[in-house]
Amino acid sequence: MTSTHTPGPAPAQPVAGDRRRWFALAIVMTAAFMDLVDVTIVNIAIPSIRQDEGASFSQIQWITAGYALAFAAGLITGGRLGDIHGRKRVFLVGIGGFTVASALCGLAVCPEMLVASRILQGAMAALMVPQVLSIVHATFPAHERGKVFGLFGAIVGLGAVSGPLLGALLTEWNLFGLEWRPIFLINLPVGIAGLVLGSRFITESKAPRALKLDLVGVGLVTLGLLMLVYPLTRGRELDWPLWGYLSMAGSVVVLAVLVAYERRKTARDGSPLVELSLFKVKSFAAGIAVQTVFGVALGIFFLVWTLYMQEGLGWTPLRAGLTGVPFSIAVSVAAGVSVQKLVPRFGRKVLQAGALVMAAGVLLYIWESERYGLGITSWQMALPLVVMGVGMGLIVAPLTDAVLSQVPREHAGAASGLINTVQQMGNALGLGLVSVVFFGTMSDHLAPSRIGPEYADGFQNALGWVAGVMGVIFLLMFALPRRPAQHVEGAQEEERAEEKKPALV
Repeated sequence: MTSTHTPGPAPAQPVAGDRRRWFALAIVMTAAFMDLVDVTIVNIAIPSIRQDEGASFSQIQWITAGYALAFAAGLITGGRLGDIHGRKRVFLVGIGGFTVASALCGLAVCPEMLVASRILQGAMAALMVPQVLSIVHATFPAHERGKVFGLFGAIVGLGAVSGPLLGALLTEWNLFGLEWRPIFLINLPVGIAGLVLGSRFITESKAPRALKLDLVGVGLVTLGLLMLVYPLTRGRELDWPLWGYLSMAGSVVVLAVLVAYERRKTARDGSPLVELSLFKVKSFAAGIAVQTVFGVALGIFFLVWTLYMQEGLGWTPLRAGLTGVPFSIAVSVAAGVSVQKLVPRFGRKVLQAGALVMAAGVLLYIWESERYGLGITSWQMALPLVVMGVGMGLIVAPLTDAVLSQVPREHAGAASGLINTVQQMGNALGLGLVSVVFFGTMSDHLAPSRIGPEYADGFQNALGWVAGVMGVIFLLMFALPRRPAQHVEGAQEEERAEEKKPALV
């Protein structure tokens, strides 16, 4: 999911009659869509990239995990840079850099160049994406934001559905003999248009009291995650060396140093990367744990699922992409219903039901994979995918509101940025764990006749882990509020309205 950095107040009130704001909205929404699609479009092309570039298994993990790590590490800092230097300016730098990085990905001549370009792409997305909702806040008056956020939700749903399909089509069509490369090169005309039109139509805005940057905090977070994820991705092919275990143990020490540093930073200037006081709020601490673990589950599932269909079953990218359509549609429909109808009535139980439903879908998928073997069809996969999609939709839409519902008003921005950061971190960790839960079940050198059966076994083993993770998420959700509040901003507006009532009587 995309970051929803919550900005400080705009220096001037948005003007409802300014038509330029709708052009600005179209531009920032296109950028958000580009980022969403880029995350999902790559997964479907991974097997083609591996075959064409001769990438190792750890390199294909880093093509996705590198993006997630860079995105996570820079997300909060990207939001603060917009508050300090101007959201329009930082957005344009981000979309320009994202476009250049996409070109480098498309022109990569070796796996190492592709991994490096993907890391750059994630870093540029961390500059671009947090400005999207900040610009909306600064551009639209409060009474129009409900409509705008509705459009944003539709864009998120469209990105989830269209990303895998677009990736499949572009890979299958092999445009100009470029094979998988158009999945990145398609960003060039979109990015250039966004850069040109954004410079003309987006209105500049800053936060009057922006927090300072915490680059030391960013460095510690990045180092800690690298020390954990890198040994996981390389461990299997290096026969799990001692330095890998030492590095993973050392990552705990680095994260402990981060906590100590953030405490000092808070006392010194009140602008830490991580607002540690938030973790005293029970629902927030539990929600952060849910977001992280959920990110791990998604990181494992989507990469393993793609490899299973294309490498294990021998399906084309297009067939794999079309197989995922029922899942994407189920997520979008369930997400809409959960927020509008179910959560207001049943509260936390909806999220817990989502975790159990998704676990049931995963177990059904394991059963069908065992029953039908390598002869399984897309139609036979449809039922477990729809069940999983419904479960995921019941979780993803209301979870942020549930996590933020008891967070103090003054920390809403820091909290929302942190939620999206830890989900990306969890995603990167899940991608790293693929070496253990999927590739770890296979022999080092597979005979052609053994590829299908070994991939099927690895898929079932990995999904068993995902089902277990969903059980953990179900238990963690007991710490969430029984009745999550509406969106933080909506709750604040209601609170302000209540405060005004006595004066009107």
